[in-house]
Order: sequence, then structure tokens, then C-alpha cells
Amino acid sequence: MIIPLSLIGLLAIVSVVLLASPYPFLAPGAVIGLAGVLVLYRRPAWGLLAIITLVPLEGLFKDSELTASKFIGAALAMVLLLQLAVGQLPGERLRSSMWRLLLAFMALYLLSFLASESSEMSMGHFRELAVGLVLFVLTLLIGRELNLPMMYRLVTLSVGVTCAMAMFSAKYQDEGRASGLLEDPNVFAMLIAIAVPMALWLVFSSPNRLQRLFWLACVVLLLAGMTKTNSRSGLVVLAISLVIGLVHYREKLTHLRPRHLGFAMLGLAIVLPVAVAVMPASYIERIQSLALLKSGVNAYKDDSLGRRSSYIVVGSKMIREHPLLGTGPGTFPLEYATTGYAKAFSANRKVGDLYRRAHNTYLEIFSEVGVPAGLAFVGMVMLALYNLWHARRLWLQKGDQGQADMLTHLSTSMLAIGLFLMFLSAPNHKYLWILLALSSVLRLKAEQARPVQVAG
Repeated sequence: MIIPLSLIGLLAIVSVVLLASPYPFLAPGAVIGLAGVLVLYRRPAWGLLAIITLVPLEGLFKDSELTASKFIGAALAMVLLLQLAVGQLPGERLRSSMWRLLLAFMALYLLSFLASESSEMSMGHFRELAVGLVLFVLTLLIGRELNLPMMYRLVTLSVGVTCAMAMFSAKYQDEGRASGLLEDPNVFAMLIAIAVPMALWLVFSSPNRLQRLFWLACVVLLLAGMTKTNSRSGLVVLAISLVIGLVHYREKLTHLRPRHLGFAMLGLAIVLPVAVAVMPASYIERIQSLALLKSGVNAYKDDSLGRRSSYIVVGSKMIREHPLLGTGPGTFPLEYATTGYAKAFSANRKVGDLYRRAHNTYLEIFSEVGVPAGLAFVGMVMLALYNLWHARRLWLQKGDQGQADMLTHLSTSMLAIGLFLMFLSAPNHKYLWILLALSSVLRLKAEQARPVQVAG
């Protein structure tokens, strides 16, 4: 109890100082902060769950310098450093198969940073990436205590709440497209694609009918929110996730009787026409525009597809000219603004509209940081998928079907992130770095677990 007592003493001093300062009304905040730090000290995994829950809700605090996520993250980092210092937290938890790729990526990132064409933009990019790196380390340290079913519930509920807000309030829409609290329909679509596999696991694993109906209603809400985003990439990723789910549960489908199949066909016959009827006409038009890809992209037919094609052209040119270290982290908008595409696709001719990101994380890293760093980053995403799938296979070998099912759905969420990175510039996304670390933790946990004893 040495560390908690020292924390109490420190915060007591802070409270006294605040009472004697021109801002005495801040003193109660120190007491609340003390309570929060003590809770995190006893249950640090709760802090990580809180951060995960707050990701879809971060838009509520966009105008505040000190947000709930920042406060919890800073407090959690302080607590874990103290526990490491006194030996209460074993340092071996930092062991991960991801470190080689991550250290290689960061070494190349640093070299690219030093050779950057714009140190200011690179510094801003690094500040964003640093948040992900901190979450990676925190997850490695406390991932073993993370309650995965609770994480699935909290992610489903938080994303579901933002879906409801976006569907029924124009305040959380961007030109008619649902954007939730993040002001970006595509980022919002990625959150939904991550949450759907988790929500489906809750439907399948719930112990009673009432809970299954509740989580099924959440799935319907998430799917409705996806249609409201008008995101074509979201629809593609969601379709892939559902196919993976069907493949995983194919053995259970073989036990269905003909009468069950009849009810399923009747349900589809009712649901599909209703879904098409309630789906926004603009979304149907955007989906139909994908047919343009067969004959090449025509910018005058679809401005969005034409703009994305221009990102590929500019990014490819950057890679050819700077293959080793790129032009510097965060400098793609600077390069793009100097091309004719920036003016051609600028909707309002504003200066800020000329500086566009690549809307493709992989392309952005390859062009900004170089090909070697890009390969290391792709390797981390692939390794995370392998870790989760390998852990799933180990649980199956040890006879724990429940753990294997849970990891199947988490693998699908990780795959959704990996696929969405082809349509978004989000190298610093919190869920990405949390799952990168969590994949290593879950693989190690599966390797060390004992086989399930079957009662004879």
C-alpha cells in the first residue's frame, strides 16, 4: 500500500494548493481524481475498458483540451509505471511478437521524420501516432485482465448509441450522411463494422431469449446506422464479415431442418424488401456507382471515385520519387495540394480543401514514410490477424469452443479494421493499436492455457 498512500499525500498537497489559489473551486476535482486513480490502481483493466468505450463518443469533448479519455489514459499510464517500478506488475508482460516489426517501423519513421519536407506537419503526425503507441504498451501490460465479453458489450452499446443519435438528429450528420460524433461518415462506418461482429457474438452467446432479443435489436440498429452513413466501403467490409460468420458457423447450419430453412427463407423474403425500401435512395445510387469500376473511373460520373483515384496517382508518384524514406510523416496533403487534382476536386475552392489526406492508410504510409516502413506496418496488421486466428485454433485444440467463437468474432473485427485502412487515413486509430497489442496477449494466453477437462 506504499504507492496508494503516496498518491493520497500528493493529491492532498494539490488540494491544499488549489484551496489557497485563485481557483479554490478546483479542489474537489482533486478528490474525485484521487478516487479515480485508486480505482485504476486496483482495477487497471477498467481504465482500458473506459477508453475503449469512449472512442465512439469522443466528439462530445472535441472543444475541450482535457477530455475524459486523456485523463483516464494519463492516470492509467501513471499507475502502471508506478506498479512496474515497485515490481507489482511483471515486466515480462511487455513481451510480444509484434515488437520486431514495431521497432523497425519506428526506426524508419524516425529517419523519415528527420528528412521530412515539413517538420511541422510531421510533428503533428507524430503526436497523433504517439497516442496509439501509448495504448499499445498499456494494452500489453493489462490485456490479460481485460474482460472480452464486457468489451464486446461496451463497444456494441457505445457505437449503438451514436447510431441512434446520428439517425434521428441532423446535428450528427454530414450532408445527410450519418457521421456520429466523429464528423466523418467513413470513420463512423468503420466503428460500426468493428462493432457488428462483437454484437453478433453477444446474440449467439446470450444465455436467455430476452438478452438475445436485446442484442439482436442492437445489431439491427448498427446495420441501420451503416445504411445511413452511405459508405460503400462499409457495405463491402460488412458483407465480408458476414460471409466469414457464415463460414465459421457452417457446421451449426448443417443441423438445421427443412422447416427451419423455410422460416429463414420467409424471414429473408420479408427483411430484404423492407431493407431496400427503407434504405436511402442516395445510398443505393452510391452502391450502383461501383459498377463504374468495371470500365474505369470517370470523375464526371462519380466525383468521390475520381478523387480517390487521384490520391493513388499522387501517392504512386511520391513512392517512385522517394521509395526509401518517403517525403516525411504527414506530408501527403502538402504534396497533393501542389497538383492539379487538388483544384479540380476542390468543392468550395477553399485553401483547406486543397490539402487532402490519402484516404488510404497503407498508401499514406508507403508514400510518406517509405516502402520499408510501409511493409513493416502491413506486417503488423497481418501478424495481428495471424495471432488471433492462431489463438482460436489453439482453443479449439484444447476443447474450448466458447473461447474459439469469441476470438473468431474478434478476428473479424480486426479484419474490418485492416480492410477499412484501405479507405481511410487512420494510422493512429485507437482500436487499431489496442487490437494489435491484444492479439499478442490473447495468443500468449491461449498458448499457456491448459486443455479443458471434459467430464466423464
